[in-house]
Parts: sequence; structure tokens; C-alpha cells
Amino acid sequence: MNIVFPDADSIGKDVDLRAFEEYGNLQTYGYLTEEEMAEKVVDADVLIVNKLPVNERTIGRAEHLKLVCVTATGTNNLDKEYLERRDIAWRNVAGYSTDVVSQHTFALLFYIYEKLRYYDDYVKSGTYANDRMFTHFGQTFHELAGKTWGIIGLGTIGKKVASIASAFGCRVICYSASGGTYKTEYEQVGWARLLAESDIISIHAPLSAATEGLMNAEAFSKMKSTAVLINVARGPIVVEQDLADALEKGEIAGAGLDVLSEEPANPDNPLLKIMDSNKLVITPHIAWASVEARNRVMQIIHGQIGEFFGGCSF
Repeated sequence: MNIVFPDADSIGKDVDLRAFEEYGNLQTYGYLTEEEMAEKVVDADVLIVNKLPVNERTIGRAEHLKLVCVTATGTNNLDKEYLERRDIAWRNVAGYSTDVVSQHTFALLFYIYEKLRYYDDYVKSGTYANDRMFTHFGQTFHELAGKTWGIIGLGTIGKKVASIASAFGCRVICYSASGGTYKTEYEQVGWARLLAESDIISIHAPLSAATEGLMNAEAFSKMKSTAVLINVARGPIVVEQDLADALEKGEIAGAGLDVLSEEPANPDNPLLKIMDSNKLVITPHIAWASVEARNRVMQIIHGQIGEFFGGCSF
């Protein structure tokens, strides 16, 4: 069996892939172009891929291909109609990153909420060492206890975040952009109430027609001026120019983002012009990427390949 991983750098160099060699020949490449991928997968029986597109252009010459495994939950890079016509199976991985994405949600929140950049700079600048007071009140911050945490998308990750927020003493409310009804202990509210009542809003919903552009100028204008937005879901859910304007005008207090509409970031992204880390922190789509989660992804895919070919023969 030939297994080809054309964008192996997307899973990191610190993940051990040797277990896949028990199935046959494993070929890994850092990050191929689409043209290079078309050349390298010609003899593949299995394709492991993260973000590279899988379509007629990239796998059209791979006559032996039987299975495509995506090292992520999202599968928008797959041309599923083409795969079905070719009778090529596909698998994705869900539920592997719940703990770390929830963890990163709070990391972003606390960085903004407790003004950690300001206080770290205050100490490292030497100012604290020359101060007479044991404490410093340069920036005001607040407790989470008693605040209202609004969640957009109460799936597996949303529920985990809700549980942690509750443990901090937050009142949790939730909103379904698709109009569905959650079976949950948390109060489900309409869009207007979520915006008006939330001190923190975190996004954990998939990108869809209902969520694309959901957080726009109108939404920001209805939020509390003290509110913080956290997006660890998909970049296009937030209209980035509108968020930049809202932050500059003080319509909301801050935002923590792990995702952008274009990744890597477009140099013209208006959010990159905001240098005040007390207002905005952006991480490069790493919320999912603890070493434990990345190893978990590959362990699941290893099992998927074994299960698939356990009932097949070459």
C-alpha cells in the first residue's frame, strides 16, 4: 500500500508518523503545490491531507486511490461529487480538539480581559522595580464571576466552554444561528438578547449561510461597550473591517481571534493595523494544535485506514 501525505507540515514535525509504515510505504511532503501534489499522488492508495484541495485536478491521475483521510473536521477541500464518481471513500476526524480549543478560548479571553500584555510590559520595562507600591492599578480589569457569557453554537466545544464558564461563576446563555433548539441546561435566547446581555461572546459554530458575516457592524453596535468577542470557529463569521471599526470606536472593549477570513493573513487585513494588544489579540489558527491533539488526529486516522482496509483487498 502507498500512503501519501502531501502537506505533512500541517500536522507538525513533532508528531511521529512511523506507525503508518506498518501499512506499507509512507511518503510525506512538507507542503506541496497543487501541481506538485498531482505528480506525487499518482501511485497512492491512500491520501492523507489537511488543507490541500482534493479534486480531479489534484488526484485525477491517481488511478489506485481508494481512501482520502482529512486530518481535520472540515471537509470543504474535498470535491465529494468527484470522489463519489470515482468510488473513492473519505474520512474526517471530529472531536479530537474539544479540550484544547476550549482551553484556548479562555487563554484568549484572559489575555484581553485581565490586560495581561499591559501588566507584563509594566514589569519587564523595569517600571515595577522602581515603583514604591507593591501593586499597580494602571488598567482596570474585572472578575468573570457574575458576568454573562454568550455562546454562539452549543456543540461539543460550545458545551465544554459553557461548563468552564459556569465554573467561573458566569451566567451562560446560548444562541443557535440555524434556528435549532438545544437540549441544554443553559438558557437559549434570541440574537438581540445575546448581543445586548453578553459580557463575553464566544463563537463555536460552523461556517454556513446562517453564520457567514453574522458578527457585523449592526451586531457590534448592539453589544455592550465593555464586551469581549472570542472567535475560535471560522474567520468569515466575523466581518473584519466592521470589527476593526468597532474596536477603534470603542463599541466593544476587545476581541481574541484564532481564525481569520484568509489564512495565512492577508497583509491588507484591517485587523492587522490594530497594534493595541489590550484591545485585540490574534493567534495563527493554533487553537486545535496542542501536541496531544495533533497526535490524537493521526492516531484516529491510523485506525480509520486499518478499519477501511480490514474489509478490503488489493
